Amino acid sequence: MAIHSAPRSPLLDEALGPGGPIIVFDRVHLAFDDKVILRDISFTLKTGHTKVFLGASGAGKSTILRLILGLLKPDAGQIFVNGERVDNMPEDKLLSVRGDLGMVFQEGALFDSLTVRENVGYKLFEESRTPIAQVDARVKEVLGFVDLLEFINRMPSELSGGQRRRVAIARAMAAKPRILLYDEPTTGLDPITALTVDEEIIKLRDLEGVSSIVVTHQLRDAFFIAEHTAVRTGPELRFEKASPQKADEAEFIMLKDGAINFEGNASELRTEAHTNPYIDAFLS
Repeated sequence: MAIHSAPRSPLLDEALGPGGPIIVFDRVHLAFDDKVILRDISFTLKTGHTKVFLGASGAGKSTILRLILGLLKPDAGQIFVNGERVDNMPEDKLLSVRGDLGMVFQEGALFDSLTVRENVGYKLFEESRTPIAQVDARVKEVLGFVDLLEFINRMPSELSGGQRRRVAIARAMAAKPRILLYDEPTTGLDPITALTVDEEIIKLRDLEGVSSIVVTHQLRDAFFIAEHTAVRTGPELRFEKASPQKADEAEFIMLKDGAINFEGNASELRTEAHTNPYIDAFLS
């Protein structure tokens, strides 16, 4: 008797095909004892696009980032990063995958005993054989990108909260990763300072082609990142309202109790609030 295997998920065909998305979650499930953290999560992130995760505290947002980094393993489902399956990958091989991932933590997580230069170049100084002169050149390049070159020899304690977040972004991009993961990057910042962090996220996406996942509960920042674009004309850099086509490249996922409650663009999220009490309460 012939044995018929279950049809392969279309997401897997997309992940493994040429030009496939840079991150794929296919029916991912995770529980700690009897508590379900993520329930049947499937999504893709296209190269150069942004995915914004929203949801109440404990909905599973930050867990998504830990799974991408391989810090957690799902109970079921498959995860692909750059076409490589990482959910069952041994730790020694995960190191190469993580080399293409930059992480910006909620509080910046800078080393207090190191200068800005040493913080930004830490991964290159410690984990590569790149000559010091080349590391220093890259550190100056990324600090210039986030407009903090003049602070290169300062200590983190001498920086404002917004400056520390931007240094954290510079550190995450120093090794030229193609994917950046942001975990509540503007939490605790005033609106004006948060805007400078939002602009760095947009710059990296639109000028450097970085793919990004942003975990946040700050709606103002989420919508700004999704609906604005960075444009450089010669030496001039400006931020302007994105075209509808460009804005659609940033997609929102709303998590509720570990499951996807909504997925779509900013306009669709606002419309969904009229009929979805959970989203309406979140957006209010």
